[in-house]
Amino acid sequence: MILDNHIHLWGADPQPDTLASRLAEAGIAGGVLISPPPTPYLVQKSAPLLPAQRLHNVLTWTQGRDTWFPFYWIDPTEPDALAQVDEAVAQGIAGFKVICAHHDPCVSEAMPVYARIAHHGRPLLFHSGILWNAKPSSFHNRPAGFEGLLTVPGLRFALAHISWPWCDECLAVYGKFQNALSRLPDIGVEMFIDITPGTPPIYRHEALTKVHTIGYDIQQNLLFGTDCSAPDYNVAWAQEICARDDAIYADLGLSPETIALTYSGNLLRFLGKTQREQSIKPLLPGQ
Repeated sequence: MILDNHIHLWGADPQPDTLASRLAEAGIAGGVLISPPPTPYLVQKSAPLLPAQRLHNVLTWTQGRDTWFPFYWIDPTEPDALAQVDEAVAQGIAGFKVICAHHDPCVSEAMPVYARIAHHGRPLLFHSGILWNAKPSSFHNRPAGFEGLLTVPGLRFALAHISWPWCDECLAVYGKFQNALSRLPDIGVEMFIDITPGTPPIYRHEALTKVHTIGYDIQQNLLFGTDCSAPDYNVAWAQEICARDDAIYADLGLSPETIALTYSGNLLRFLGKTQREQSIKPLLPGQ
């Protein structure tokens, strides 16, 4: 089974049957559908929507679909962000999305919002890496800027796109979080890496080779995604990503179990629907 962790809605009128057809054509069983964005984010592809409208949009898309998981895109610096989190959870949201387009990841206004998300047991997907939004904002999205999340007990979060072009830095930050979780498991802050491109084809083999050979306990913390949009889900692009990644996995000699975790099992755990199969191995001294 393949689940796409990264599907954008952009405010399109719900057309779940159209999306279901295109997902089936691509060989995708479902995944995460991300609500339309808050007003400050990106170049708007449609008129800005109020929080209640954005929440209604994503929940309507996913209603009645067991393998479609609604994520609410939130600006954690908005004055009513805590209330938005509570309302989204009350209505059945599966997780949250944040892009730090105008603020650093761990600004003081945002930290209570992340804590509230963790309190509700929901995961948090961050954009990380260069941000193609026609604004000078990538300096908000360097992976090292997310270290402050170590102070949010119980948080499950993912950095998307392997933080391209800062893939090495992303892996270093992952190592730090893994080490902290292995030594202080009661804190329970766990980082995932969303391998959605991001990485252009010329860099893909190098990036995934580093991911799988760096020596960290990482196989249970990788999420597959495409960054496609609905309803016109790009079937050819999704198939191209899968074919390229499969070829890389064959070159690396990855086990079928590891590949299956990346394509679906890890997302289910990220969502809190399954438990970790094995405990985290501590890093060796000096790492």
